[in-house]
Amino acid sequence: MIRKKICMLGGAGVGKTSLTRRYVDAMFSDDYLSTVGVKIDHKQLEVDGVTLGLVIWDVQGQDESRSIRPSFLKGAAGYGLVVDLSRPESFETAIEVRDTVRVFRGDLPYVLTLNKSDLAAPDQFDVSELGDEAAATVVTSAKNDSGVEDLFLALGRALIAE
Repeated sequence: MIRKKICMLGGAGVGKTSLTRRYVDAMFSDDYLSTVGVKIDHKQLEVDGVTLGLVIWDVQGQDESRSIRPSFLKGAAGYGLVVDLSRPESFETAIEVRDTVRVFRGDLPYVLTLNKSDLAAPDQFDVSELGDEAAATVVTSAKNDSGVEDLFLALGRALIAE
């Protein structure tokens, strides 16, 4: 088994924790609890015949008062970059997050995650600035369990390709 650390990154309230909980525990809650620091989960999956053990770091959201701690990124092999489709400003935050990762870790593979598709359509803004260099772009809804498995499978494929 290959073990890889991944981070779930993006602005505050975009659904990083909901996506992680849905994937790891098959659960969803409408209650919003802000992540303080980082929460670490583990999940094993099969990707193209390879067993991959993911160590998933659900990192607190980046916003105007909080930035990503470089120590949270140490050892990361890739990340899910989450945007909230119901809040277009979260796309600008995602660009800042991607740039922060580049400063501290270089060009890690990431999956652009267009979350909350149950609230808004994915075609409301141009994602090419992030999507063109992403390993994949996945439309998700943690609430409806739509695209969640695809997100982690795409990230797993990107990690194995490295």
